[in-house]
Amino acid sequence: MTTIPAGTFTIDTAHSRIGFAARHAAVARVRGSFDDFTGQITIADHFPASTASVEIASGSVKTGNADRDAHLTSPDFWHSEQNPTWTFTTTGLEGAGEEFVLTGDLTINGVTKPVDMDVEYNGQAVGPDGVQRLGFSASTAVSRKDYGLTWNVALEGGGVLVGDKIRIDLDIAAVPAA
Repeated sequence: MTTIPAGTFTIDTAHSRIGFAARHAAVARVRGSFDDFTGQITIADHFPASTASVEIASGSVKTGNADRDAHLTSPDFWHSEQNPTWTFTTTGLEGAGEEFVLTGDLTINGVTKPVDMDVEYNGQAVGPDGVQRLGFSASTAVSRKDYGLTWNVALEGGGVLVGDKIRIDLDIAAVPAA
């Protein structure tokens, strides 16, 4: 069984990614990520008491298309001016070792819903800078409608432009908190 070292860690944003994927026109998957986020992970001696929290600047979205990014941050979607910060805060943890489930409250667009994140511990290493890093990957899927994100366009051949299911993926490197 893998042991994750106890301590408090901050997300190393230069080596981490928070991304999402949504169906577009019922046939393609469009991906995006956020450039501006922070977070903290506390690994407790009693592992189920461990916690994590993340804050995301909703206006920092990047999908590779400036027009789409502007539309996503507009009132049609998440209105970044009124909802500048999204958050995730742990409410529970099940399992141990390399794979576990982190339960928490996810707030998007001012709406908070519980989610389960499937987490994989990727190990630890000391980088060339002499700093210890822990690695985690996590994922979940949510209904965008649950968060008040209902804008859409009906397609001529049937279906809608933007799918409801949004996959959220995190690849996190964490360093000891200062």
